Formats: sequence, C-alpha cells, structure tokens
Amino acid sequence: MASAGRQRVWLLLLRLCAVSFILLGRADGLVEGLYCGALSCYDVLGVARDAGKSDIARAYRQLARRYHPDRYRPTEAGENPEERFLLIATAYETLKVWKDDEARKDYDYMLDHPDEFYRHYYHYYKRRLAPKVDVRIVIIVTVCAISLFQYYSWWSSYSEAIHYLTTVPKYRIQATEIAKQQGLLNKTKEKGKNRRSKEEIKEEEEEIIKGIIKNNIDIKGGYQKPRLFDILLFQIVLAPYYICRYIIWYCRWIYRFHIKREEYGEEEKLYIIRKNMRMSQGQFDSLEDHQKEMFLERKLWLWENFEVYKVEQEEELKKKVASDPRWKRYRRWMKNEGPGRLTFIDD
Repeated sequence: MASAGRQRVWLLLLRLCAVSFILLGRADGLVEGLYCGALSCYDVLGVARDAGKSDIARAYRQLARRYHPDRYRPTEAGENPEERFLLIATAYETLKVWKDDEARKDYDYMLDHPDEFYRHYYHYYKRRLAPKVDVRIVIIVTVCAISLFQYYSWWSSYSEAIHYLTTVPKYRIQATEIAKQQGLLNKTKEKGKNRRSKEEIKEEEEEIIKGIIKNNIDIKGGYQKPRLFDILLFQIVLAPYYICRYIIWYCRWIYRFHIKREEYGEEEKLYIIRKNMRMSQGQFDSLEDHQKEMFLERKLWLWENFEVYKVEQEEELKKKVASDPRWKRYRRWMKNEGPGRLTFIDD
C-alpha cells in the first residue's frame, strides 16, 4: 500500500512537470518572446541550418526588398507588412555571423536543447541588455576625463595664487629688485619703428615680475604647482610601483627600528609626528619650519608627549572660542532663543 501511494505521488509530480514544460516552452525549443518566436529563423529567411554568411545575407536582402513596408502590398486580409519585415530583420540579426557575435551559436543551442528554457532566456536578455561599448573603454575614457579636469583645476588654482602674489607688496618689491639686478627692467627705450606703447611695456614688466615670483616662491598645499604624476591617471598607472616601494620601505622600517632598535633620525621623527597628527604629506609640508622645529623640541614622536600637546591645544582652542564675541553671541542666542525653547511670541 505504501509503495502504491509513492507511485501515485511520483506520477502526479511527473504530470505537473510535463504541464509546466508545455506551458513554458515547446518541444522544438521555439518560444514566444525569444528570437523569432514560434517560427524558426532559418525558415523565416528560407535557408538551411548550415547556410553560410553570404547565403544568409543574400536571402535577407531579397526578402527585405520584397517585404519592405513601402513596396509590399498585402495580398491577404489581416496581413501586416511591418511585422513581417521586422521578423525578417530579427532573423537576420540572429543568424548573421560577426567576429564577436554569439547569437547564432546560442540560437542553435536552443534548438538542440529545448529543455534548458531558463538558460535560453538568460543568454537572450543578457545580450540584449548588455552595453554595446566595452566597459574597459568606458573606464579608460572616464579616468582620462577626470585627470584632465583635475590637472586643469589645479593649474587654475596655481595661476590664481601667482596672480594674487603679484599684488602683494612684499613679494612684488622683492621680485622687482631681483629683476633690476638681473637687468630685466633696465632696458633702454626703443626708438623708431621698434618703439612700443606704455601699455605694452607695462604688460612685459608684469610678465617678468610674475615669472620671477614663479621661480622663487615656494607654494605648498592646494595652490602648489601641478605635477603630471599627481593626477589620477598616473596614480593608477604607477600604483603597482608605489605599492612595491611602500612594502620595501615598511620592511626596512621594521628591520631597522623594531629588530635592530636603531635611533630615529629627524626624517623618521617627523614622519611619526605627522602620523600622530593624522595629517597628509601635503598638509604637513605646508607648515612653517619653526612649527616643525617646535614639534621636534617637544619630542612629539613619543605618544605620551603628543597626548600632552593635544590636550594643551584643545584647552587653548576652548579659551579662544570662549573669548570670541561671535561665539558668545551664539551661546546667548542658543540659551534665549535657540532650539529647545518653547515660548509664545507676543505680537
């Protein structure tokens, strides 16, 4: 009795699977919504399954000329030339053979393996929805565009900084003195045809002063002179080199200061101080030399000394904030009229 019940259950499951298969797809692998639907793409073009590229192209051209909606006149009622022409185009797109096109191989596989219904759907819509442009090309173009914008913005910031420095009397006077010493501003006046206007002479002097400031000024931080090796493109290309260099540097650091117990040099001390302060290399380089000397005098590479220095800076900041009139007004407003106060305004 138990075995007979199991047999009935198995028969019921087989019937359900058969019904599902009939509903989902046909035994010949032709499914509505995929490729040419319930019709074979080979039958639509009237070619054999082993037809070559030239045969398929010839058949498509003949049928396209014959059933083009602007030329073809339906002979039967209800016949739609647009749908017929679209079906022919779909069959050709499926069976044409290009270098990187795998549509025909997937279509032949579907005809030979009609039971793998979900696989056919996956490959069909994956090809239709996949981007037509290579993702690698998109990434390269995007990185290049970002790098160009990055370099242009840095160069604009640097030019603005130089232009501003030419208006500062301190730097302008120094640059003028250097130009006079080099004989760049003591030229004799031209006569005759070579004589220039005052505006031209003034523009030339401005360019000379600006050039001297560029050559002698040391701008650090966000307004420093841009370098090609700092843009994103070069950083990505040189990333393996930087990684290898960092690994070598880190291994040497461990060997020298953890295994051999060597004394820190000035460069190593400044590196540890910068790490304790959580500052980037550019931010740390923008500090004045006397600040770095003060860091070394207070031995801030030692964590306990840095903790004391940090507390002192926080207390000093609190005193500055407390004595700032703007901060006092803000605290008064928060106390009397700021968030958390419930009151009625008497109009």
